[in-house]
Amino acid sequence: MKLTVIGGTGLIGSQVVRELAAAGHEAVPAAPSTGVDLLTGEGLDQALTGAETVVNVANSPTFDAASLDFFRIATGNLLAAGERAGVRHQVILSIVGVDQVPQLDYYRAKTLQEELLRQGPTPYSIVRATQFFEFVDAVLSWTSDESAVRLPATRVQPMAAADVVDAVVDVATGEPLNGVRDVAGPEVFPLDELGRITLAARHDGRPVRTDDTAGMFAAVTGDVLTAGPGAHLAPTHYRDWLRDTR
Repeated sequence: MKLTVIGGTGLIGSQVVRELAAAGHEAVPAAPSTGVDLLTGEGLDQALTGAETVVNVANSPTFDAASLDFFRIATGNLLAAGERAGVRHQVILSIVGVDQVPQLDYYRAKTLQEELLRQGPTPYSIVRATQFFEFVDAVLSWTSDESAVRLPATRVQPMAAADVVDAVVDVATGEPLNGVRDVAGPEVFPLDELGRITLAARHDGRPVRTDDTAGMFAAVTGDVLTAGPGAHLAPTHYRDWLRDTR
């Protein structure tokens, strides 16, 4: 089958393209570097020509309130172009617990994207994933200095980007869910403990100080960012991933 991957040159999208191609599908990456602009619609019609499925893993360039406009405009343009092209399945990558954290602009923006997809003209699937292992270092950097790292004890259930890719490909090559599939890592960690594990593996001697006001995830309470009992659990464990990526 032919699939167009929006954001097909990024961390997830490039791997989705490779995995689809390896399975014998025609996977077309679509991104600004290939002449596709989600905000103006430029290049969308050409990129979607002949595609049965669109996989949208494109991300907003910012995580603030501007992300609401990005996802509103981009999703509208993509759904309209998909309808013109006769696309039969629209797939997006979202976040576990996204609709339960309205105090975060980016999460509200992704919730809006989901709502627009549900209201759109095409059968759809939403893959909600937990935070990626690959982003843990960035999360630590938000609230760190030379002497310490401050992190809240927010519970998270991170997963490897490669496992996210497997989940997206599996959904994209199947029948539309017209609903949500949650995917998550096999272990739950308090974020401050995840920081300690990460720093130890990096041979970084800085202490992690538990601070429930530190960083973006301080706004999250309880188990919102962990998967429920119906989630698909990925196989890769964080400590194994850390060992293999050193």
